[in-house]
Amino acid sequence: MRLKVVAALGMVALLSACANEKANTGASTAAVQPAGPVPGSEADLVANVGDRVFYELNQSGLTDDAKATLQKQADWLAKYPQVNVEIAGNCDDRGTEEYNIALGQRRANAARDFLVAKGTTSARISTISYGKDRPTALGDNEEAWAQNRNAITAVK
Repeated sequence: MRLKVVAALGMVALLSACANEKANTGASTAAVQPAGPVPGSEADLVANVGDRVFYELNQSGLTDDAKATLQKQADWLAKYPQVNVEIAGNCDDRGTEEYNIALGQRRANAARDFLVAKGTTSARISTISYGKDRPTALGDNEEAWAQNRNAITAVK
């Protein structure tokens, strides 16, 4: 009799354990990765904020559109204080090499100065000028030239 009771209790325990086991639904128990770029990455900056501002011919002053983009960058940088950036000033292919290097530097500095004025620590921002050496658009027309007159912010 005792053996039957122990066997019955063992069976109940075994069935109970099987009933509590999770059914295999094919779903992974691994952590789910969020869709989209990693927060605080360069891809996040490009996709959600914008990485470049544009300038008028022979100008380094910020347009209203440029200020709006830089404000978004300043807010993004405040959200990710561990991120450092480099701002590269660029020009179209007209003008001398020396002139375009100087103009590209003024453009990069204008973008940096705006970000600093909005609260980003200057130590987090470096600048460089590529002049006309790194065009983003190919062509010798106003559309291509307008795309190449820019300052591009990149995560370092």
